[in-house]
Amino acid sequence: MSPSALSALLAAAAVSVVLAQPDPADPTPLVDKHYAYPSGIPYQVDYNTAALRGPQVGYNICNSTTENQDSMCQTSFLNHIDDFCLWAPPTPNSTIGDTEGQEVAWCTKPGHGTRLIPANALQGVQYIKTPNYIQIAGFIDQTQINLAADDYGGELDPHGADLRGNPLGGLMYSNAFPSNGGNNDSYQQVIDWTNFMGGSGFCFKICDPAGQNQQALCQNIYDRLGCAYNAPNNAKNGTFEVCDGDDMTPPGVYTSNGQTMTYFQPPESLGPITTVPYTPVVPASSNCVTYQSAALYSGQPTPTGGASAGQPTGGSAASGTRSASAGAPASTSNGASTIGISSVAGVAGVLFAMAFLS
Repeated sequence: MSPSALSALLAAAAVSVVLAQPDPADPTPLVDKHYAYPSGIPYQVDYNTAALRGPQVGYNICNSTTENQDSMCQTSFLNHIDDFCLWAPPTPNSTIGDTEGQEVAWCTKPGHGTRLIPANALQGVQYIKTPNYIQIAGFIDQTQINLAADDYGGELDPHGADLRGNPLGGLMYSNAFPSNGGNNDSYQQVIDWTNFMGGSGFCFKICDPAGQNQQALCQNIYDRLGCAYNAPNNAKNGTFEVCDGDDMTPPGVYTSNGQTMTYFQPPESLGPITTVPYTPVVPASSNCVTYQSAALYSGQPTPTGGASAGQPTGGSAASGTRSASAGAPASTSNGASTIGISSVAGVAGVLFAMAFLS
């Protein structure tokens, strides 16, 4: 990427932060709140009852005493394909749009003090490790983590209009970055991350705190474009795989007629997004290893019903016509679909999703 394109992108990110209005009662942005895990974490990161959105609904000190299906833990992790969390609502049949500030951590593995994603809810997962970020994307029976079946979802990130994050007080940690020296018992706080949920799918990208281009690669200003543009991938319904990968081109940056250009999504006040000047490219991947889901996930609670009670069904996730993420396009070339999870639906599906969801 050219220096000018990167500068333009970072400038746009800076403008978006400037346009956000810190809450006078809690003016310190969530991204500036740093805590060593686990000893430095407070009971609540965002506790000010005078804040406009109130304090966070949950807590950040999570352990065996908080680990149950009613946990309100808002400390999340992304470590490996068998050990990650997703942000999702605390109460059944909710939508991301209505609960983005209240999401809690739902994890694949016991030991984090959180709720657990029920057995068989995950229907396909791709974990990609690149030089500067880790990305996980896949398919899920979202009713098992309290999302309404027809919710196309939205983006969760550490910013928000008041810079307090969505969810409020949500912390993110990982032990999987090279800068961690392979120490699985030592966790680094992740400052830059993005998680799209909904449309029977998800994508989650966390940028290495010691890496390059963190703000550009884990950009949060393209919330209407979903996984296809923010986390392009080749996740497949029914497949669980781990791959090495190249870094993506930062969201919004593309090449046209030999020139590096930067696209910025229009404000919602201008109506639906009906076209984007470029098609996202899935970065090259290699060294992929496929797993059986039963070998990855154990100790999970029994599902409450729906598709996850049996084998992965695909359903709408493979239709190529649905998407999620508050304006997220479906997909962009050849793979499964949902929220642009993988590159399959084609440009028509992308435009349909953007018109429907914007």
